Amino acid sequence: MKTEVWWAYFFACWVIAVSPGSGAVLSMSHGLSYGVRRASTTIAGLQVGLMGTLLIAGGGLGAILLASETAFMVIKVVGAAYLIWLGVQQWRSPVHTSGKTVQVAPMSARRRFFTGVFTNLTNPKGIVFMVAVLPQFIDPARPLALQLLILGATMCAVDLVVMHGYALLASRLQALFRRPQAMRWQNRFFGSVLMAVGAALFFVRRQAH
Repeated sequence: MKTEVWWAYFFACWVIAVSPGSGAVLSMSHGLSYGVRRASTTIAGLQVGLMGTLLIAGGGLGAILLASETAFMVIKVVGAAYLIWLGVQQWRSPVHTSGKTVQVAPMSARRRFFTGVFTNLTNPKGIVFMVAVLPQFIDPARPLALQLLILGATMCAVDLVVMHGYALLASRLQALFRRPQAMRWQNRFFGSVLMAVGAALFFVRRQAH
């Protein structure tokens, strides 16, 4: 991969990562609820899902999904339903009080990790974007596997920084959400956003071909 091509991709990764999406919402939600350290598990899951999406798109399966109305519709419905389900769970998440301490219902590290994985892996918008963008940075004359490794490592490194930034920003607001009522409104806000993002996925369309 040529240096100038990598720099162009590196810049594109920052634009993609900073753009608000389901991953950013999830990072902020878990950063606010559990703090940056525990949110790191969620963000690690997001990277696994992101790498999976990149491999799907780069390996040609993404093009197949876009070419098949049925396959694309299945991915779209599953992804949208999953985000809406996450939103409902966030909305209904109970708040526990212990003396003067207020905490949201605990979520295991395993569950936080896989929530991150499936949030990115079932995002049809991500597949559409990857299929549209990746070919511009891949040299067909060079080994595909090495190029995908470089592209994936670059994107995940950038996304790790950005998602931790979102989680850190949200965690700074924890002091404002110590009261039970405030915590409930926090859960309802992020739950509503996740449901809205999920509903928006129903309007994602295949690329024209």
